[in-house]
Amino acid sequence: MTATTVALVPPVDLGALSHTPGFPDLLRSEWTKLRSVRSVRSTRWAFGFLVALGVGFTTLLTWVTSAQWDTLPALQQQAVLADPAGQILGSGFQFSQLAICVLGALVMTSEYSSGTIAPSLLAVPRRTPMLLAKAAVFAVVAFVVAEAAAFPAFFIGAAMFRSHIDVSLGDPDVLRAVIGSGLYISVLGAFAIAVGALIRHTAAAITGIIGFVLVLSPLALLLPGSVGAHIHAYLPTEAGQRIAMTTQSTEQLLSPWQGFAVFCAWTLALMVVAAFQLRRRDA
Repeated sequence: MTATTVALVPPVDLGALSHTPGFPDLLRSEWTKLRSVRSVRSTRWAFGFLVALGVGFTTLLTWVTSAQWDTLPALQQQAVLADPAGQILGSGFQFSQLAICVLGALVMTSEYSSGTIAPSLLAVPRRTPMLLAKAAVFAVVAFVVAEAAAFPAFFIGAAMFRSHIDVSLGDPDVLRAVIGSGLYISVLGAFAIAVGALIRHTAAAITGIIGFVLVLSPLALLLPGSVGAHIHAYLPTEAGQRIAMTTQSTEQLLSPWQGFAVFCAWTLALMVVAAFQLRRRDA
């Protein structure tokens, strides 16, 4: 009669198998998604488009302004002299923000169109951290790319304006305005992520965010009296753009940092609504 040897198998730690990724893990995951061609094929093109628009349009428009300086209306000359840094940055700023709006919406909605949102939410049952990680990674990358465009654009524009006005980074509030342009683009990217999470459909999200940026502000100016002025001043993108300006006229109700705080508050509120909807709706 032979003895049978029974091997004892240690119990399986079900807690280890069901480990929920921490926030650093989510950040690494979202960074991998963002730089993956399979995830968002237009990522590199869109960021390159942002830099090209920021530097290219600044070069073009400041050159045109400088070349036609003697024939410019007096009010336009005064505007440039009052805030040369804002004029330089704004030359390409209005166009480059469109690229970040489109890309921010795509980063979120592409997961729904490709179906990759389901495994992402399966790995992270608490959906809010996934949304925050995606917005954080995209905002940081957007800031770096925006600054890569803002500093060359400023130096090029300052060189072109030198025969009419001397402006440098050492002037009051100029460095803040250059860095502030990147801060605005960064928060705008998170704003676009939140819009994409709410709408989910790529075309609708892009249309909504661009309409929000380009259409609401001119419409608010049509409202009569102080009501229209206050609504216009407190619109998210209108308030946020104040951070990239060096002067404040009597008609502007918010200072640069106040305007940026209003924009951040809008973005945070939209992110809260997007997180709430993400937790309630199916993938």
